[in-house]
Amino acid sequence: MCELYVKADPILYECRSRSLRIRGVVTTLRLENQFWDILQQIAETDGMSTNQLITKLYDEVMEYRGEVVNFASFLRVSCTRFLAQRRDKVVTHPRAVAGASA
Repeated sequence: MCELYVKADPILYECRSRSLRIRGVVTTLRLENQFWDILQQIAETDGMSTNQLITKLYDEVMEYRGEVVNFASFLRVSCTRFLAQRRDKVVTHPRAVAGASA
């Protein structure tokens, strides 16, 4: 079972920093490449850039919660929730997904 995980390409868990502007403040986020890739997928799905998505997520979580203790962790959890939601759609509607890709 662990082979699935230990054979992952090391580039996927290598960290990369990106600078972006959120609410007029330049900030740097450090995430593993795998998470940057997933954020890009989410952004493309929603028709925006990765930076636009991150800014939107920040604004929405601030509006909803009033604070973000660890924004990088919030983004990682957002990515895993996106993947779980996508997986659930495939499990719930396998024909719809198969027909959409055909």
